[in-house]
Amino acid sequence: MTAGSDAILARMMALHPKVIDLTLDRVWALLEKLDNPQDKLPPVIHLAGTNGKGSTQAMIRAGLEQSGASVHAYTSPHLARFHERIRLAGALISEDTLTVILDRCYTANGPDPITYFEITTVAGLLAFAQTPADFTLLEVGLGGRLDATNVIGTPAITIITPIDLDHQQFLGDTLTAIAGEKAGIIKRGVPCVVGPQHGESMDVIEAIAARIGAPLLAFGQHWHVSVERDRLIFQDDNGLLDLPLPALPGAHQIQNAGAAIAALRYLRRDEDACEAALTRPYWPARMEHLKSGKLVDMAKPAELWLDGGHNPAAGRALAATLKAQPPRPTHLICGMLNTKDISGYLQPLAEVAQSLTAVSIPDELNTLPAQTTAAEALKVGMPAKTAANVGSAIAKIVTDTPNARILICGSLYLAGHVMRENG
Repeated sequence: MTAGSDAILARMMALHPKVIDLTLDRVWALLEKLDNPQDKLPPVIHLAGTNGKGSTQAMIRAGLEQSGASVHAYTSPHLARFHERIRLAGALISEDTLTVILDRCYTANGPDPITYFEITTVAGLLAFAQTPADFTLLEVGLGGRLDATNVIGTPAITIITPIDLDHQQFLGDTLTAIAGEKAGIIKRGVPCVVGPQHGESMDVIEAIAARIGAPLLAFGQHWHVSVERDRLIFQDDNGLLDLPLPALPGAHQIQNAGAAIAALRYLRRDEDACEAALTRPYWPARMEHLKSGKLVDMAKPAELWLDGGHNPAAGRALAATLKAQPPRPTHLICGMLNTKDISGYLQPLAEVAQSLTAVSIPDELNTLPAQTTAAEALKVGMPAKTAANVGSAIAKIVTDTPNARILICGSLYLAGHVMRENG
């Protein structure tokens, strides 16, 4: 990141309240000072969920862009550069534009406490309001009801991807409580596409939608998606689509693709757009096979993969994806935050990985120490050791198992570090 935006982002961190209390009061106050950019956006597609919202957003963007639409997109966290969070009409925000927008938000906020995510989300909304486009894709950061993105009065459509346990310290420790927070993005009269859900989550979503009069487009009721003969079959009231399988690997991407197609069909996009949603999305660090770079060269002849999933549902999806890969000894390099359910994440992976090398996430205050990660891996039955860094972990694995599949996993923050180091 170049100096201009980097310096302002560092100053924004200093405004962070000592305790994070989920509230929209600080966001509303700053939006008011900026003449309410949230009311001047192109039609908004708002996405919440525990897992899959980023992949679903990437698919929808690919489909809309194939149909000729220009699309803003907001996502978090970033991997290598902050600019990844704000995509203006198809292109990542430029350094000059980002610096101007951040400075305006920082100046308007003054010394008032505000979280880093809140003020940078407002910056994204301000950038979107100033740049013409056909659609705005907004991905929730945490929860939904009190998330900084939940300031859009009437979106074009909302989407809730599968809900599972994560961020319990903020959202509650039951699926019912978490679903209540996620369903907070549902708006009166606005259709909501709902991906596959646990029964108790679906009950909450249906109750909230019924209470405020929001029509649902729910998996298993209003649309269906399946795999038949290596093709994706999607069916809704408009008929059947026979499409290629998603380019993003993993069985869980089938349900994400279904939600994306359901949204595109509601937005009256044609079959070509739906096909592009499956074949053209780019969503890094989600079971991504790294093909070139410094770390890839170091790993040869082993394969190097990268995934940023970090909760039990992500662990299960990752294990299922690995089981479906061609046979090859799989060795994990794992670093996690101390706020995550590490045993819940590692348990399913113990069935598919030969070993785990634990690392601490560089420059991350909330990293789990490598020794703790290794100890948790041993508890779930996975042979484990530690390494000083990702590079030394790769070198040791390749020395012992030249034909390994090496998967770096456990955190988007670790994934971002790896992307920067790989070049």
